Amino acid sequence: MRILTIESTCDETAAAIVDDQLNVLSAVVASQDMLHQRFGGVVPEIASRAHVERILPVIDETLRKASLALADLDAIAVATTPGLAGSLLIGLSAAKALCVATGLPLVAVNHLQAHIYACKIASGEEVFPCVGLIVSGGHSNIYRCAGPTDFTPLGGTIDDAAGEAFDKVASLLNLPYPGGPSLSKAAAQGDPQRIRFPRPLLDDDSRLDFSFSGLKTAVRYKLVGIGKLADAPAPQLSDEELADVCAGFQEAVVDCLVGKAELALRRTGFNTLCVGGGVAANGRLRERLQESSQQHGYRLFIPPMSLCTDNAVMGAIALERIKAGEYATLELDISPGQERVSK
Repeated sequence: MRILTIESTCDETAAAIVDDQLNVLSAVVASQDMLHQRFGGVVPEIASRAHVERILPVIDETLRKASLALADLDAIAVATTPGLAGSLLIGLSAAKALCVATGLPLVAVNHLQAHIYACKIASGEEVFPCVGLIVSGGHSNIYRCAGPTDFTPLGGTIDDAAGEAFDKVASLLNLPYPGGPSLSKAAAQGDPQRIRFPRPLLDDDSRLDFSFSGLKTAVRYKLVGIGKLADAPAPQLSDEELADVCAGFQEAVVDCLVGKAELALRRTGFNTLCVGGGVAANGRLRERLQESSQQHGYRLFIPPMSLCTDNAVMGAIALERIKAGEYATLELDISPGQERVSK
């Protein structure tokens, strides 16, 4: 069995062809970083227009790379939740059109669950049951993953996601876009212990939620002082001072992510942690999670960098839906929001 998977939840237009042995026959990703750089973040309308221009060429290139035609496929899968509404609609419209034209069945993909499934694709091992931790620009979520089609939300961000906080703090510090990688690069030269920022909700063992908005504000107060106007300019920092601010902020975020992941493992009784999303590419987070897994004796799976950021390969989770007979109809719609559960 070979399926075409389509990903357009945010600002990456991607497609892949994967078989039922999880072999990746081809994969293409068209980035929009240059389009959004001048704005310092993703502009939904620009993202949607770019998807319209790129979706069919990306699908065509994916088929060409695999030396396959649409007639050689067995199903078409598309991410329908969560994400930017306009972006999701472009991917779903393309998938439906292909299904109508070919008669192939349609399969819906949950983008966040697919990030966790990327761990199975990359490792070639069975990772379920596990705790799933998704950390990206728009999402910070924890799931109880009893199986590849059985995800229960345990907690998530109540304001900014981790990656969003990285980008906003990078903007405060006038670091280049995309902000997260720029901040992490600067942090590598700093002392994470020199400036201690707050760890929101870390000591609250009653819930598995995250909150990074206040941490972002704490960085601003460190730069301009408490009570200053919101548009007060940040002071010029030396390279050493900038590196220390970045390192202190990054360490606070990582502490929160690792701490809540460990709490989720204790709560569920599971012995496997799977991590996905763009922030999972962060070197300090990967390092700390490795230390945690060795200290507490649980299995840790983090995909390679290429499968952390948005891609269509992880849409192979659709194969699990197909095994369960969970096909979608052409009435399938998008669901831009995400589950929010506090326990």
